[in-house]
Amino acid sequence: MTSSSLFANYTSIRARTLELIEPLNGEDCCVQSMPEASPVKWHLGHIAWFFETFVLQHYEKPFKPFHQAFQTMFSSYNASGQTHPDPLRGLFTRPSLSVVRDYCRNVDERIAQVLNGKAEDKMLRMLTVLGMNHEQQHQELILTDIKHLLSQNPLNPSYAGDTAAVTPAVSSATPPPLEWRRFEGGLVEIGYKGEEFSYDNESPRHKQYLQPYHLASRLVTNGEYLEFMEAGGYDDPAIWFSEGWDWIKDNGREHPLYWRRDKSGWQEFTLSGLGPLDPALPAVHMSLYEAEAYARWADARLPTEAEWEHAASQQEIEGCFADNNRFHPSVAGAVNNAGPVQLYGDAWEWTQSSYSPYPGYNPAKPNDHQPMSIVWDEAVGEYNSRSMVNQYVLRGGSCAIPRERIRASFRNFFPASTCWQFSGIRLARDAN
Repeated sequence: MTSSSLFANYTSIRARTLELIEPLNGEDCCVQSMPEASPVKWHLGHIAWFFETFVLQHYEKPFKPFHQAFQTMFSSYNASGQTHPDPLRGLFTRPSLSVVRDYCRNVDERIAQVLNGKAEDKMLRMLTVLGMNHEQQHQELILTDIKHLLSQNPLNPSYAGDTAAVTPAVSSATPPPLEWRRFEGGLVEIGYKGEEFSYDNESPRHKQYLQPYHLASRLVTNGEYLEFMEAGGYDDPAIWFSEGWDWIKDNGREHPLYWRRDKSGWQEFTLSGLGPLDPALPAVHMSLYEAEAYARWADARLPTEAEWEHAASQQEIEGCFADNNRFHPSVAGAVNNAGPVQLYGDAWEWTQSSYSPYPGYNPAKPNDHQPMSIVWDEAVGEYNSRSMVNQYVLRGGSCAIPRERIRASFRNFFPASTCWQFSGIRLARDAN
């Protein structure tokens, strides 16, 4: 990749970020609706901060930050180990959104100059590619965080328009019957294989033995999950983790996050506003607790991440991604004998696997003789090795990420209570 093509890719990703923000007003971009989310304005500033901190600070001569305070305000990484006050980001009423946009434009100009002057530097290229993947991650978070924010508004606003936006319609399509696909298992290889970008938590590629197993041919639908609810699923402690039972009782949870019920029946809030619950669509915004309880009720289980990757690596990467600007899952297509559908896109699929290192995993370590390796370690360290506790793995991507970001080996991870992401349910069971 030449410096011009690298910057062209950088520019394309930045344009997509700005496109996602375009439908929002300044007030939308400033508010933080819960501690786990961030204001859109912070996301935009953080994207610029990443490139300024991990690229420009080391390659721009002389380096001068756009604003000294931004190095803390928009940081998610603190080398001193001090906790960054994430829940306070919504208090940053200043700088204004226009100033944050200026910050991004300034960083764009400086990145162009650096790439033009040091095109042959391998570490520069690696850090730039890492930054672009990091930005695409925040494109997804912009969508999920703004959805949570808008769902708190009594006007039930649409992300892409005003309060008079058209109510989402129930699809006329019918999902295919849920069937089971058998996989023989055996000694299989898991982990990233290739020469393109991947995170270090996807490596090393290693062998793992799998017993024969079945995967459901598609994701669990709203209609199927509603049957679970009507059968008393939220009232039966026998099918819940004890921690999950405490969670639903402590939070008064009786249905998925964005479901609502009135005299006309069940409705669902989406990025297009509030509309009738579509029974044909995949059930999304599930916590691991809810996914696990449903699986037990259905006399099944969740797949392991190794089972999921083994099955998904045999399928083409196709599905409902953010590229189509739908920002909600689609009805499953026809199920064929070749394998499960909806493995990619639509909804992140919870697995029963705790997020932990692969055998032989060795996170990047600083080398006193190679100062830039310290920069690389700082840039990737906040995502992977330091997060490998009290989290579970999700696979497959969702309707809120670009297609180019996903691959069979990609490992997402969240705490069991997380449900503001587009997370769904894929059932599994032992083949015996």
